[in-house]
Amino acid sequence: MRVLGVDPGLTRCGLGVVDGLPGRRARLVAVGVARSEVGLDVDQRLLAIERQVEEWIEEHGPDAVAVERVFAQHNVSTVMGTAQVAGIAMVAAARRRIPVALHTPSEVKAAVTGNGRAEKAQVQTMVARLLSLDELPRPADAADALALAVCHLWRPAGALGAPQRAPGSMTSAQRAWAAAEQAARRRG
Repeated sequence: MRVLGVDPGLTRCGLGVVDGLPGRRARLVAVGVARSEVGLDVDQRLLAIERQVEEWIEEHGPDAVAVERVFAQHNVSTVMGTAQVAGIAMVAAARRRIPVALHTPSEVKAAVTGNGRAEKAQVQTMVARLLSLDELPRPADAADALALAVCHLWRPAGALGAPQRAPGSMTSAQRAWAAAEQAARRRG
């Protein structure tokens, strides 16, 4: 299974693609950050992030998208931008009938480190270890996106439940078409 992890943010949106391997192992496919310019109007910032998320989905053909569940923060403008970017990622996946799951920060930390209250440095270290990386993934947004993808591989239900799409919601022809599209994206 290939998972795109999305750590939503309006200035920096972490993106990480991980393949699940036999024996609860995982392999890094790609990691990066979608960015928007602070000086732009919010609609243009969202558009910039949306385009980059769409490119990642097209390029990597994930089987699932795992998004950090937005939680209350003291800064309302920060949480609003974060929630808007999370929505963009969910819509981009839904447009392609890719299942989406929301994972809380504590759920991700627990899955990756065994401690739901782990510090960011612990998460980065464990992500590097789990993915056999030579150095810590940076910035923290990118590491968090990888942690989300790994968490989803190990705890696929997330806040939206699993499976996101009922088995009978697509016809056999639709399932075959979706599988062919994903295979073509991976090859192309």
